[in-house]
Amino acid sequence: MSKSKPSLPRGTRDFGPEVSAKRSYIIDKIKKNFIKYGFSQLETPSMENLSTLTGKYGDEGDQLLFKILNSGDYLNKTSEDDYERGSKHLTSKIADKGLRYDLTVPFARFVVMNQHEISFPFKRFQIQPVWRADRPQKGRYREFYQCDADIIGSNGIWNEVELTLLFNDVFNDLSLEDYIIKVNHREILFMLAEYVGLKGKEVPFCAEIDKLDKIGSEKVVENVLALGGDAGRMSEVMILLTSSDVNQLIDKVKSIAPENTGVKEIMQYFESLDQFKDKNLKVDLDLSLARGLSYYTGMIYEVKPTSVQMGSICGGGRYDNLTGVFGLQGISGIGISFGLDRIYDVMEELNLFPEKITQRLDVLIVHFNIENLKHGQRIVMDLREAGIKADLYPESDKIKKQFNYADKIQAPYTLIIGDNEMESGEYMLKDMQSGEQKPLKLDEIIQLFKG
Repeated sequence: MSKSKPSLPRGTRDFGPEVSAKRSYIIDKIKKNFIKYGFSQLETPSMENLSTLTGKYGDEGDQLLFKILNSGDYLNKTSEDDYERGSKHLTSKIADKGLRYDLTVPFARFVVMNQHEISFPFKRFQIQPVWRADRPQKGRYREFYQCDADIIGSNGIWNEVELTLLFNDVFNDLSLEDYIIKVNHREILFMLAEYVGLKGKEVPFCAEIDKLDKIGSEKVVENVLALGGDAGRMSEVMILLTSSDVNQLIDKVKSIAPENTGVKEIMQYFESLDQFKDKNLKVDLDLSLARGLSYYTGMIYEVKPTSVQMGSICGGGRYDNLTGVFGLQGISGIGISFGLDRIYDVMEELNLFPEKITQRLDVLIVHFNIENLKHGQRIVMDLREAGIKADLYPESDKIKKQFNYADKIQAPYTLIIGDNEMESGEYMLKDMQSGEQKPLKLDEIIQLFKG
């Protein structure tokens, strides 16, 4: 029987030591800031009941859910009639669980199930993989990580401000300076839809505005007019959608609808940001920002790099009553998500990763014979207990082979143990890049690395 070559499912990836180290670097910076801002960590199962997941993402989202076959003889309770009624009906008979599509719906489910143990407002962060049965292509995978932070149970505008500051602090820690935080408000978009004569068609209007970057302004106008919009007023709106003057934008939308909730909240938001001018926040009001997900109801965010050709690297917004689908009404929430994979690509292109984060070791201990190897076992543990990343070549091989191994794993130093070193208590420390070496006592070696 011929053996097939090992392979990966399409849309999934292995991450070797170097890539994993860089991804962990990003995750650690994000997680540190989540904790600094008072978010508690939450983890939910990889799989959820399909009843939890279906109907929350729209028809297209339902198609992209990975379903899990029931345990045992999953066809046992099916009949010929089930097959004749089609795949959608049959699926309900043979699969009652699925892999999670995002982290937000499982979070809403968690809140409802634990509402009596949670103190509101509840701030949680979650960094876990999600799965979508999408067509794999560049930048789009079937398994990928989301790094989410949500605040649920509070309507105050400080939440919107705080999440903006969180974006800023994470990117400062990553030394990523070339980005812009774009903000808008769904209520302003709904107001503009009404202004052009599309009351009752706000969601289709937002869907067309969301395509502005992809299909251009002419096609967007054409599509909005096809929905029944007024041509004259749509021309006025297009000027707003392409303007970057925040004060002018706010003045214009105030003149159209001074009592609009979105206008008031955007004004409060920018007034609150004024007290943080020292942070050099990179925030723009962009009325063309619409965000695709239908559950957003208030302010929305999108973060885009400015020196790299890339889509958004973060996004989010306020959503009202997402928990309502699980029976807990009237709870408002707001959340943001960091796109780990795209942030990685931007940082790689801009060469922003510190050199040493992929360095596995500080020093590798090499030796000449079995007695030297045994002596090195105590030395390596002393180095590790001092907080030094140390390893011991595990076999009594030729010294050349051990040095070749040190080169391959890019160990910056080797510590050489021979009979003379064992006798004197001074060990030869070799700089693998320069080739320089000098004898040092163990405490001197520890001080050198720590200091």
